[in-house]
Amino acid sequence: MKRILLFLSISLSFLAINSTFAQSEKAQKILFVLSSHSELGDTGKETGYYLSEAAHPYEVLHKAGYQIDFVSPKGGKAPVDGFDLDDKVNKAFWENEEIQKQLNNTLKPSQVKAKDYVAIHYVGGHGTMWDFPNNKKLAKIARDIYENEGVVSAVCHGPSGLLNIKLSNGEYLIEGKNVSVFTNEEEEAVKLTEVVPFSLEDEFIAKGAKVDKAENWASKVSVDGRLVTGQNPASAKEVGEAIITLLSEKVN
Repeated sequence: MKRILLFLSISLSFLAINSTFAQSEKAQKILFVLSSHSELGDTGKETGYYLSEAAHPYEVLHKAGYQIDFVSPKGGKAPVDGFDLDDKVNKAFWENEEIQKQLNNTLKPSQVKAKDYVAIHYVGGHGTMWDFPNNKKLAKIARDIYENEGVVSAVCHGPSGLLNIKLSNGEYLIEGKNVSVFTNEEEEAVKLTEVVPFSLEDEFIAKGAKVDKAENWASKVSVDGRLVTGQNPASAKEVGEAIITLLSEKVN
């Protein structure tokens, strides 16, 4: 009888260790959100997610040991913009076969379980201005990750996905927060002010956020609690580094 009890005790301990290990494995996952929108307004040009704003955060997060999953509003293949393979990080990202499989088969929001992720990152690109702001399923995923002590991040136009995230208390996630987003000056510089459906900077201010910005194309990242936002493509790597810092502080 004692042997049976000892065996059961050891078995339960083994299961507990395995369960803890499994949870720690899940705690290493970060969700990248890509746009499914490929038309740049009525210009006849194509758009989508911006390559470097996925590649640069991916590189630093992957090196730090995090597993990255990709989701998009429609699922499946995500359209890409900013296709610059002279950038070594972009090139390594784009030519990675495993990453390509993920980019061609992004998850649908309905396939995502928020509890599996410690952070969510909204990748920028002009396409996001059309299909991020009103996507309730993605907003709920982000809210659930945030309210489970996770990190929410976005870069460039990616913060458009943060605009309508409401917390369980009814407040907007961005209300009263310090943020950095693609600025009116930068939109004017690329001559797309009249093409995009709204001004990202103005909408954040209207929702009660405090926009901190640098000169055009300079890196600028704002960290307010567990919210990380970057102004433009130059900020992408630093956004990834800020995510790592926050998650490391949480572990320690």
